Amino acid sequence: MSKHQIGLLATAFLLMLLTACSTSRDIPEGEVMLNKVMVVADGKYKDINTSQLKSYVRQQGNSRWFSLAKVPLGIYRLAGKDSTHWINRTLHSIGEAPVLFDSLQAGKSCEELQLALCNLGYLDAQVELFTTVKGKKLNAFYVLHPGSHYHIRNLKYDIQDSVIADLLNHDVEKRGLHEGMVFNVNALNEERSRLTTFLQNSGYYRFHKEFISYLADSIQESRQVDLTLQLRPYRTSDSNDTLHTRYTIRKISYASGDLQDSVIHLRDRVLRENTLLTEGHLYSADALQNTYNHFGRLGAVRYTNINFQADPDSALLDMGVQVQTNKPSTLSFQPEGTNTAGDLGAAASLTYENRNLFRGSETFSVQLRGAYEAIRGLEGYRNQDFVEYSVESRLSFPRFIMPFLSRETRRKTIATSEVSLLYDTQNRPEFHRRVLSAGWRYRWKPQSRYDQYQFDLVDLNYIFMPWISETFKNEYLQDNSNYNAILRYNYEDMFIMKTGFGYSYNNGRVAIKTNLETAGNLLNLGSKVFDAERDGDGHYRVFNIAYAQYVKGDVDFTCNLMPAYKDQLVFHCGFGIAYPYGNSTVLPFEKRYFSGGANSVRGWSVRSLGPGRYKGHDGNINFITQTGDMKLDMNLEYRTHLFWKFGGAFFVDAGNIWTIRDYEQQPGGQFKLQNLLSDMAVSYGLGIRLNFDYFIMRFDMGMKAVNPAYESEEEEHYAIIHPRLSRDFAFHFAVGLPF
Repeated sequence: MSKHQIGLLATAFLLMLLTACSTSRDIPEGEVMLNKVMVVADGKYKDINTSQLKSYVRQQGNSRWFSLAKVPLGIYRLAGKDSTHWINRTLHSIGEAPVLFDSLQAGKSCEELQLALCNLGYLDAQVELFTTVKGKKLNAFYVLHPGSHYHIRNLKYDIQDSVIADLLNHDVEKRGLHEGMVFNVNALNEERSRLTTFLQNSGYYRFHKEFISYLADSIQESRQVDLTLQLRPYRTSDSNDTLHTRYTIRKISYASGDLQDSVIHLRDRVLRENTLLTEGHLYSADALQNTYNHFGRLGAVRYTNINFQADPDSALLDMGVQVQTNKPSTLSFQPEGTNTAGDLGAAASLTYENRNLFRGSETFSVQLRGAYEAIRGLEGYRNQDFVEYSVESRLSFPRFIMPFLSRETRRKTIATSEVSLLYDTQNRPEFHRRVLSAGWRYRWKPQSRYDQYQFDLVDLNYIFMPWISETFKNEYLQDNSNYNAILRYNYEDMFIMKTGFGYSYNNGRVAIKTNLETAGNLLNLGSKVFDAERDGDGHYRVFNIAYAQYVKGDVDFTCNLMPAYKDQLVFHCGFGIAYPYGNSTVLPFEKRYFSGGANSVRGWSVRSLGPGRYKGHDGNINFITQTGDMKLDMNLEYRTHLFWKFGGAFFVDAGNIWTIRDYEQQPGGQFKLQNLLSDMAVSYGLGIRLNFDYFIMRFDMGMKAVNPAYESEEEEHYAIIHPRLSRDFAFHFAVGLPF
């Protein structure tokens, strides 16, 4: 499909979006269609979010695309009345029927809004409903009259269990309630849940939150409340109160989940290390959940079931763990299609995996992969094909393989240790490349937290070029008119020995990823200590190959500014910088940054933006020259649910890449602070997403708004003023969200 055709489709989609029919025809006589719902307060209140309270309204108007047009309603109305036709049923299923105003539901909405305000401490709150009708459309306005807060005057605790009362006396500083605070039902429920969790983690296996209740007595003619927290005994008899039982784990046993197989295919030590409850210690609900988490991450385990048996004559628990294991070995075949800059190809991989190699849920895999691609547009080369073969092996341990770590640390951390080995051979018309790599890395996360860590202890990469076409050498590597340090450096044999550390945080709304890596420092130190010789370019060599030396850091931040089910506003900022030094003056190609593409500034195709104001002119080597040492991406994307499995997005992107050094063949590419704003590229566009739960297919259509690499200021610098589809449009297809 040409850019012109894609542009016409995008224009048609936009027109449909803005002009979709949302009139109220076919509404039954005596009924009105609910057009708009608003929740407003009669003043400013810091703790009242009317957008969140709107969820208490039982009837919402028909959904709108990008808060504008009611396209799903228009799709529904396209269907005829004869439900025997499949097209009518399909349009009804993916469209949305008109919402008819229901006064009964509106009255219940007022009651629920009033209750929500009471839970926030506004016990005298009132809610009024106002409606306006125009034709057969009705707008509903729910007006909140919260009044003033009620506060807790006196707070008492009635703990009818002497042992628990003594425990809670040591928990005073963590209490969530205090005298003088707002009488907030949500705070009361949070304290109830906190106390329940505390006791369940302190041995009280049978304790639940229904044992905790509140007595509230409002003071007449004042906005004060006397509050009593009651914790009742386990049961009450006529003679005396029975205390809650505090249980200790007496015995832990393991069995297979398969009734026909009594053998567990995991070592006893592995079972014990992944069980966070301990014989002779108190029962803990958190330890139980973490035990499930630990077993759930083991590749050899299909499912886990844990049950408890209480001794009726003592405070002892017997714990039984049922473990059902997966088949130890699998063999899979995966074909795939490839498309690199319009060059079509195919690839296939064959993978063998053993999930329980040493009976400790160690995962061992071997993957064989082959790829073929027909390359077009190359002249002067004998072969026009790209062929790749690779073999990769991985061995992963579901624990730390590291000395000097205590057993308790190993148990409380969900960790993976992995060793990998890869050999890859690539044959292109211009050159042949061979890559041999090996690595040892750790990944881990603390229990019940949002943090994750990764430590690449060592990562070795040996890249060598056994053959380079004479045509390619003469045109790009040896011709002085095309001499480029970056280009030549990336077609020489190279050795990279790096160490890296990564940290990520994700709480569902805010996500942060950081990574820091460095290469060549130990090799450089050894070269200086042993007074190694340098080559003609002044580089130290190992195995007769110059090694790379650099430092690289990346930070990626994503925040959902408007979290909701149907509408989200997501901000993203990514920054990365790398600096070659010591034994290197140029970064290896694999470590350089590029801009443009489905996950960057989407008004440009992949690897077609930057560095800085530089504009590539040789399509054969632009993928090398349009790279940099520093990258900045900023994105703002509004996402909305459209209908069925379709979602839409409107986005604005800004960013670019730069070089730290001034390279002659990349004029305008060096970063200079005073040129930062003028070097920033800006684009905008629309996107369509198909959400199939397990994966998301994404189609983004971007347009250039500000082009730093302009040649004619009137035509290209501010492309948003003079848009041209053939010049400014870029289409992207990807799987998954961009950030």
